[in-house]
Amino acid sequence: MIDTPIKIALSKGRIFAETLPLLAHAGIVPVDDPETSRKLVLDTNNEHIKLVIIRASDVPTYVQYGAADLGIAGKDVLMEHGGNDLYEPLDLKIAQCRLMVAGPVNCENDLSYTRTGKRLKIATKYIDSTRRYFAEKGIQVEIIKLYGSMELAPLVGLADLIVDVVDTGNTLKANGLAPLEHITDISSRLVVNKASMKMKHEAVNQLINNLDEAVNNPENRA
Repeated sequence: MIDTPIKIALSKGRIFAETLPLLAHAGIVPVDDPETSRKLVLDTNNEHIKLVIIRASDVPTYVQYGAADLGIAGKDVLMEHGGNDLYEPLDLKIAQCRLMVAGPVNCENDLSYTRTGKRLKIATKYIDSTRRYFAEKGIQVEIIKLYGSMELAPLVGLADLIVDVVDTGNTLKANGLAPLEHITDISSRLVVNKASMKMKHEAVNQLINNLDEAVNNPENRA
């Protein structure tokens, strides 16, 4: 028996929608509809489990500092966060996409842009991941931080290239851009606060096992 509820940090949107079948398989169903409720802490059918609804980029921070015991976040977000004080026990294999370098279509079959000698301007919200990637290639870049509409940056001359997550690639194509280089595959991961793993080990471990079983259930892979 646990004294305080287990809190799971989630963000609205695709990750939440694709997490619901996994949670349901693990016996966890939100009482309130997150798309219509104004509540930020949602009750579930299990009185010992609450869902904390926050911005995707904040999930690892809430888990790191113990405001949530567990969280579900994209690997892209975790790479930027650095993973401090977090366990990452499970790849949920949902919200899958790719972190890519993208740019004008005329660069697609000509990567000489990396050898021009000038400092490339890269627009992205993935500052650390982008810096690491180009540093490993020995390419000097100037990183311009943007929060959205990344595809616009090359079109108006703000940047030479962008680094962003790509799903279908349709948005890139519609704006005359193409994926150029694959940085890494992205999926959503379960992360756990280290203190919670120790203090609430039995309950947290049971939840991890239930979600692991749900991930490997063919019914949830549709």
